[in-house]
Amino acid sequence: MMAALEWLSASFLAQALTASPTLYLFVNAAHILSIGILAGAILPLDLRILGFFSRFPLSVLGPFLSRSAMAGVVLAMLTGMTLFTVKAPEYAANVAFLTKLVLLGGGIANALLLHAHAGWQDALKTERASVSVKVFATISLIAWIAAIVAGRWIGFL
Repeated sequence: MMAALEWLSASFLAQALTASPTLYLFVNAAHILSIGILAGAILPLDLRILGFFSRFPLSVLGPFLSRSAMAGVVLAMLTGMTLFTVKAPEYAANVAFLTKLVLLGGGIANALLLHAHAGWQDALKTERASVSVKVFATISLIAWIAAIVAGRWIGFL
């Protein structure tokens, strides 16, 4: 495992990021922007599911914000994996980074389970979320906010 991490840190991509502060800056900025897209979509969606902003139709917001959050997650993962290559062995040993990965996995799994749940389609049709859909939204809020906090924590360890 350590050999693979060291190989990543010696890869062309990692070396390019290390050699060019400007390239690293743009990838890092793209990572932050993608997190903003994710949080800017998922937080209002979860709050709407929980009963806030009820004058805005869930049937309109739900699909749009879900797709926006998915785009944010994909971009965050791609840029995050790129940034990971620079210090792969260090990040792999960082408890905050590992916590962030667990929270990301949980957030993604929660979103997939919500969208597979019959209650999600019912909520879009009726504009009212069942208790189980509200539980998914609560878990989502906690997971994504905690993942952002864990991501910020990485630099302090």
